[in-house]
Amino acid sequence: MADLHIPDALLVKNYVDGNEIALSTLIKRHESKIYGFIYSKIADRDISNDIFQDTFIKVIRTLKSNSYNEEGKFLPWVMRISHNLIVDHFRKTKKMPMYRETEEFSIFSIMSDDSLTIENKMIFDQVEVDLKKIIEELPDDQKEVLIMRMYQDMSFKEISELTGVSINTALGRMRYALMNLRKIIDKHQIILTN
Repeated sequence: MADLHIPDALLVKNYVDGNEIALSTLIKRHESKIYGFIYSKIADRDISNDIFQDTFIKVIRTLKSNSYNEEGKFLPWVMRISHNLIVDHFRKTKKMPMYRETEEFSIFSIMSDDSLTIENKMIFDQVEVDLKKIIEELPDDQKEVLIMRMYQDMSFKEISELTGVSINTALGRMRYALMNLRKIIDKHQIILTN
C-alpha cells in the first residue's frame, strides 16, 4: 500500500486541506499503539474505547481549528492527549493510586523504569519536568538537601559535611521537603505516576 510511505506530517496536512481519508490512514496506522497504551492504564475495554474516541475527537478539533503545530511528532502529541484524558478519567472517578512515603518506600522509586517504551518515556519526561517545577517551590535549604539526596545520590553524612549542618538537621530538612512536596502535589492535584 502506498499509504505506508506517506509521512504522518503529510497526512496531517492533507487532512487539514480537506482529505478525510488521510485521517483514517493516520488512525489505522497508530490505533494499536494508542489503544494499547490506553488499555494498559485503564484495563477496561469500554472505558478504553471511550478514551480512544475522545482522543481522536480532540485531535480532529485541534486539526480543524488549525492550532496544531506540526513538528513531525504526531504520535507523541496524540499519546499526550490520551494520557491527559486518562488522568482526567482517574480524577473524575477518584481512583488514582495513592502512594505514601515511608522508610521502605520512596515515591522516587516508582519513577524509574529500565525498559521504557516510547509512551512511558514521554510520560516519564513530563513527570520529571513537573517534579522539577514542584521542587523549585521548596525553601532553598530543603531544595538543596532534596537535590543532593535524590539527584546526586549523596548520603546524609555527605550532605551534612557539604552543607555544614548536622546529620539530624539534614534529615529534618529532607523530611520537611517531602512533606512540602506532598502538600504542593495535593494542592495542584498533580499526578506523578506513569
